[in-house]
Amino acid sequence: MNERFIKVDGIHICTDSFGEPVNPAILLIMGAQSSMIWWEEEFCQRLADTGRYVIRYDNRDVGRSTTYEPGHPGYTFEDMADDAVRVLDAYKIEQAHIIGMSMGGMLAQMIALRHPGRVLTITLLATSNFAPHLPPMEERIMDFFSNMGVIDWSDKQSVVEFAINRSKILTGSKHICNEQKTGMLAGKEFERSNNIASMSNHALVTGGESYLARTSEINVPALIIHGTEDPIIPYEHAEHVAQEIPGAVLLTLEGAGHELHEDDWDIIIDAVSELTSMPN
Repeated sequence: MNERFIKVDGIHICTDSFGEPVNPAILLIMGAQSSMIWWEEEFCQRLADTGRYVIRYDNRDVGRSTTYEPGHPGYTFEDMADDAVRVLDAYKIEQAHIIGMSMGGMLAQMIALRHPGRVLTITLLATSNFAPHLPPMEERIMDFFSNMGVIDWSDKQSVVEFAINRSKILTGSKHICNEQKTGMLAGKEFERSNNIASMSNHALVTGGESYLARTSEINVPALIIHGTEDPIIPYEHAEHVAQEIPGAVLLTLEGAGHELHEDDWDIIIDAVSELTSMPN
């Protein structure tokens, strides 16, 4: 890892980078309750090998970035969107291609509207603008996450088992859940987290509604990537966002769930490479 700590506006943000800084920049924003390590190193390197400078980072309350007392996030989604720009500022990057997964995709949309001059393209993976008419997550997923209170956050094995079980229910029928790799990444996340229990704060963060209601105003090239068997954010959300953003391209991952599965990396990297090669 090529970790770097950014200290700005009273917070610390842990970042990592791949590739050459002279290349066009791609900023990766991970989803809720997940640190940057879930953008796996091999995925990041392969993306960098297409001639891009790839940066990933820990959002607040995960990994080695600033954490808050569990149950009391001291920030909004607007603050998290601004954190992405703080990362770009620290790397002296004027404009970047933004890729966001799940919550990270929500933040990517906000950044494109809140800081339009900083964004070249957006790629939205397994995400939504959460329009009120769209279908909710599956009930079995809500039941699973409602039991997070029983996790012993001080016990590595308990946290690893939670991550494996989470991966099992989020993986689509096309793929096999790699329990060994998931366990390894979860163990790494546990070991490098300032306060692993703080990840639950992401479920309590508020804000962003005024931006997500303006998705149709996004005026940069957009790629929407979504699995047909996503149990958290049903596929209909992707169809809606693709219709909302002018000129957006929808890449459908048949049989994929709420995941960035290695079997889909090739098609995702190829699509991102094509999008980020478009003239500005």
